[in-house]
Amino acid sequence: MSTPEHHHPLILPDRSAAVPTSTEARAKRRIAMLEEQLETMKQERGTKQRKTTYYVAQGRAIRRTVALYTSLEDLIAENDRRYEELQESSTAEQDRLQRGYIALAQALPWVHGKLAELDVDDCEDMRKKLKKGADAARGDDTSTLKDLVAAWVNQDFHPSPLIRSDDKQSRGFAHNVCGKLLCPAEWDWGNDLIKAAIRDRTSDFIVSENSWPLFLYEGYAVNGNDLEQGLFKSKVLVQAFKAVFTSPSSAKEADGDGDGADILENNRRARRQLNQAKVKTCVASIINIRKVSPRSIAYIVCQVRFALSSVSSWRSVDGDFDYEGFWNNVVDFFEDCPGPAAQRRVTKLLEWWTRKIFGKNHRADLTPEVVSQMSVTALAEQRRALEDAAFDSD
Repeated sequence: MSTPEHHHPLILPDRSAAVPTSTEARAKRRIAMLEEQLETMKQERGTKQRKTTYYVAQGRAIRRTVALYTSLEDLIAENDRRYEELQESSTAEQDRLQRGYIALAQALPWVHGKLAELDVDDCEDMRKKLKKGADAARGDDTSTLKDLVAAWVNQDFHPSPLIRSDDKQSRGFAHNVCGKLLCPAEWDWGNDLIKAAIRDRTSDFIVSENSWPLFLYEGYAVNGNDLEQGLFKSKVLVQAFKAVFTSPSSAKEADGDGDGADILENNRRARRQLNQAKVKTCVASIINIRKVSPRSIAYIVCQVRFALSSVSSWRSVDGDFDYEGFWNNVVDFFEDCPGPAAQRRVTKLLEWWTRKIFGKNHRADLTPEVVSQMSVTALAEQRRALEDAAFDSD
């Protein structure tokens, strides 16, 4: 019979001292605790980095399709004001802000929920990262169009001297072709007196955001009796839109009437091809747009205007010209129509733009309501009705 093992009773110290433990045991526990803390920090850092990358990437849509200058805080505040105050009347600026918030919710559908879910600090952090992505995209597009607009003007107008892609100082009204394209529609750039007055910035010929520049017009010609004719249908606008939203190479097809294949589908197929060089996903696919919107046109209008100007760095004011006011004017032309007749013309113009950029395909218009009126759905309903009738007769 084995002798039971004897255990010496644990000698407890007084309350001011600790129970004795070995140095090795304490070291092992300390190492284990530090390793656990390190792993937690790695996970938190990885999660934070993924969130940062996601927010910055998503933010690249904001300047392009939501608001070029307005802050996210102002858009959010206006939506909150309307919800809280339930006022029936509002100013034109407030209406523009609210339409901007709706455009934000359409471009980034998850944002509205996040604003309600996150605490104040996390919301502020998210907005900062979205703004970082938004401003970075605007800067990238400005740099791209600086070179491309110069090349397109040289190709179409053959100016002497040619516009250098690396030189902004020689553009603007100092350059004869750039000056013509920037000239307000109400003035004749071909008149030497007017040209000299614009260059001298006299009080009789103030170039501001309150004029439509010639570069906005189809054929770069304006009908003084119908200033809406050909507005926002110029070749350089289409080229710039394609360069930003689809690809710089697609800008070569600006003269067509949308008769080519679906640019987005072509991009997807090219990326799926095996044994091919990696194809960059186009911006339109990344930010999920299938139709041209008023705010995306306004964005391109401001970018082209800046590319034609002599200003070397992005700013909101160029002399007497206010870019933010100009952007507002373009947006209001589309979104704040004076009546149904003007709205129909705007709708037709946007359809023209969508066809020019994305081709003839209309899958984005196949809503459930539209599909419900088509023969496949109609036949399915007829077959169900026949089955019900046969069951009732039995």
